[in-house]
Amino acid sequence: MIDINKEITRLVNYALDKGLIEKEDKIFSINALLEVLELDEYKECEINEKLEYPTEILENILDWAYENGRLKENTVTYRDLFDTKLMAKLIPRPSEVIKKFYDTIEKEGVEKATDNYYAMSKASNYIRTDRIAKNEHWYSKTEYGDLEITINLSKPEKDPKAIAAAKNMPQSSYPKCLLCVENEGYAGRINHPARQNHRVIPITLTNEPWNLQYSPYVYYNEHSIIFSSSHRPMKIEKGSFDRLLEFVEKIPHYFIGSNADLPIVGGSILSHDHFQGGRHVFPMEKAQIETFVEIEGYDDIEIGIVKWPMSVIRINGYNKERLSELADKILRNWREYSDKSLGILAYSGDEPHNTITPIARRRDGKFELDLVLRNNRTSDEHPLGIFHPHSEVHNIKKENIGLIEVMGLAVLPGRLKHELKVLEELIVKENYIEEIEQNDDVVKHLEWIKEVKSKYDNITSENAREILKEEVGIVFSKVLEHAGVYKRDEKGIEGFLRFIHSVN
Repeated sequence: MIDINKEITRLVNYALDKGLIEKEDKIFSINALLEVLELDEYKECEINEKLEYPTEILENILDWAYENGRLKENTVTYRDLFDTKLMAKLIPRPSEVIKKFYDTIEKEGVEKATDNYYAMSKASNYIRTDRIAKNEHWYSKTEYGDLEITINLSKPEKDPKAIAAAKNMPQSSYPKCLLCVENEGYAGRINHPARQNHRVIPITLTNEPWNLQYSPYVYYNEHSIIFSSSHRPMKIEKGSFDRLLEFVEKIPHYFIGSNADLPIVGGSILSHDHFQGGRHVFPMEKAQIETFVEIEGYDDIEIGIVKWPMSVIRINGYNKERLSELADKILRNWREYSDKSLGILAYSGDEPHNTITPIARRRDGKFELDLVLRNNRTSDEHPLGIFHPHSEVHNIKKENIGLIEVMGLAVLPGRLKHELKVLEELIVKENYIEEIEQNDDVVKHLEWIKEVKSKYDNITSENAREILKEEVGIVFSKVLEHAGVYKRDEKGIEGFLRFIHSVN
């Protein structure tokens, strides 16, 4: 039987230990929790423990809440709404978080400020570290270096009861989307996540109000979202490059990048102008320039084609204004550029196809931009996209290739955890073809497994798992090659150089 007094004491002690509240806030916080739990009295318990995260305490309180009629349904959606409400009582107001962030920049530097803010975002359970820990992660050797692979298991499955209830809810346009600043402190509803434990940091970029926050489901260290205070559509333009470069000037230990602004090659939220950033070295950043080129009038900037499965122009220099100017010149040329011999068409009628995925970082005191050329055309042969994962790799990845994948980190669907486990057992059998054909979960992988078998003389139960993981990385490199507008053959390289010469 759960002792609710003990769990309240544990949760308040946790908040004190993590610096979410001060000792002067203790009684106030206890009473706030009593209000949420509909309790009239409380008896403090003697607790002596240190916890990294509040997950265990919250799970106990949620179980108690359901057993005692405080929680309507015992499903993930309803539990998430309720535990966020609890944690909201234990974190500072937005003005206090913002003041601490900027005071820390002045006294101890911006790195310390982001360290503190990230720690608070985890301690408050806004970043659900217990779920993120479920993700599988490894590196795979490829000709482009070690690619990073994750199987995404952190996002909860859709809740059938919540889906059914949401159908009967009145439509709401507040907040307008998941990125709007109005999410800060929002209680949520069954079809919109609770964000009472969410805090954002305002930041000015190109004299406009923008905001910094962390992703609640981080895919890499300090995975940030930088979003406009205005709910306006994504648009890659010169102002985008200016903002990216200004951001890395202000927070030089972070990279920042933008999804492209067209469907198929863009991100999942095109309706709200935003970037993603963080403190992580992606495989693409480690990739070297393999061909240096020159663009007239920009002798002060190093320009080159990166050895990468996608089509990347890297520009590097000390003057961020000049870098932005050159990036804009390349973008404007690419928007209008066609090369029918390689299937690259800028327009179908009035519909534009060409855009760029840009990434900014600091390197050795210089500013650096990677400009990834994208095209979102479709065809009868490739209805999901010509420069998109083709059908032969859909067993591993069929979703859009957004910013994170472009940089060499595969975010693969959760189904693969189970499927790879099954394949690990079947691939070592003599009748593996027959076994796979009879298994609905993994029959989609049969051609791939045949290919894997042909590459290795001795696949055993001891090495099957590592071989499959390595081969997933090789498939992911093919996924990125499919998304590259210029293929890495002679025709593709010549075509890429033709485009660069056209910029001149």
